[in-house]
Amino acid sequence: MTYQDDPSLNVVPHTPDHNFKLEAVVVCDRYHDFLRCTLPQNKFHFDRLVVVTSAEDRETQRVCEFYHVECVPTDALNSRWKKFCKGAGINVGLARLSQADWVVHLDADIWLPPLTRNLLANANLSKRMIYGIDRFIVKGYRNWDKFLELPKLQHECNSYVHLNNSFSVGARIMQDFAGGYLPIGFFQLWNPSVSGIRKYPEGHTTAGREDTLFPQQWPRALRGFIPELVGYHLESTDASFGANWTGRKTAPFTLEDTQPKP
Repeated sequence: MTYQDDPSLNVVPHTPDHNFKLEAVVVCDRYHDFLRCTLPQNKFHFDRLVVVTSAEDRETQRVCEFYHVECVPTDALNSRWKKFCKGAGINVGLARLSQADWVVHLDADIWLPPLTRNLLANANLSKRMIYGIDRFIVKGYRNWDKFLELPKLQHECNSYVHLNNSFSVGARIMQDFAGGYLPIGFFQLWNPSVSGIRKYPEGHTTAGREDTLFPQQWPRALRGFIPELVGYHLESTDASFGANWTGRKTAPFTLEDTQPKP
């Protein structure tokens, strides 16, 4: 007999959400070297995934065409004018989604583990809330390639979530004036139809502001964290904090990842 079978315990039976639907928007401007690593895995977590890129980013468009993922070229990012209006680009992608159930805003350099969809569907998340996750920081393509040769388990036996992985865990963001924890833009999960929030903030010309404004539309009590899931944040070897907020500056994510992009 297990504790679930003991009638003396007040255990609420758990039922996964069998009607769980999940869509995603990814903004990828001159990040095709990351997208080629993340898209083949990530696309299968979602019922629909849209990649938004600049009109001139032919490499990203080719990666999307190869993996048969919808790609939306746009001038909304303003990248050809040396700006990066990420919020405007996100809204271009959101307009393509049904937004009928769950939506994820996901960065192009985030690789989600194989159990992602199962864990989200099983969690019976509150549709009134916005959620974030943790991320492992993967520095350089060589480290990522070595990890994939025989990955250390993140999820084991449907019982354990291992954080003593091959990589360090990235910092969470908390801001006192906002009440504390903010799920930032590398992974933001919410339900537009219930929350009523269907658009991203716009108006900034870098990627360093709007993703922290977005979750502040929910009070702190409605900003949740999903501990069962940790993404993998792929970085160039020369990446520093905020290095690409105004457009791509770091070296390519390849075996020869030591020289910055021209």
